[in-house]
Amino acid sequence: MGARIERLVTSGQFTLDGGTWDVDNNVWIVGDDQEVIVIDAAHDADAIAAAVGDRRLTAIVCTHAHNDHIDAAPALADRAGAPVLLHPDDLPLWKQTHPDRAPDAELTDRQTLAVAGAELTVLHTPGHAPGAVCLYTPALGALFSGDTLFAGGPGATGRSYSDFPTIIDSIGRRLLALPGDTVVHTGHGETTTIGAEAPHLQEWIDRGF
Repeated sequence: MGARIERLVTSGQFTLDGGTWDVDNNVWIVGDDQEVIVIDAAHDADAIAAAVGDRRLTAIVCTHAHNDHIDAAPALADRAGAPVLLHPDDLPLWKQTHPDRAPDAELTDRQTLAVAGAELTVLHTPGHAPGAVCLYTPALGALFSGDTLFAGGPGATGRSYSDFPTIIDSIGRRLLALPGDTVVHTGHGETTTIGAEAPHLQEWIDRGF
């Protein structure tokens, strides 16, 4: 059996700039019956470990370092013996949540991660956060977009470390160039496709979405 995609929804809080909000996060598990990677270890290390089961966890990939996407990463890493991977531009955000525990390795643009015969290419897509990344796997026809692109528009850019023109450039230049039938697995909410979102780029720019 080849690689497949599984979704686990966990609940917790997002905290930044003095505010706190209740959120549901998508935790994506990619792999087969033997090995997996986890994309965004959010809120509940026990629930994620249970979903992984007895499969080998080869990496915990962080699409960015807002606390709701990384709060369970160290506990899951310690439990499974897996490295935590983060783009270095998001270290200032990471340290707000985990000041005494650094990520284990850096993510770099165009780096490839292999799991269960599938390759995921790291795309650096700053804007929502400086070190935000997406993961593209053509073999599965999938993009894991974190909080860069959602069904209906780009991720939020109204808080510190974010920038609207930058996220628009990342989406337009890096993501909307992908095949239209690519399924976008988001950090929150439901999936979409590149083809469904591409026609609306100018609308988002005009609205300052």
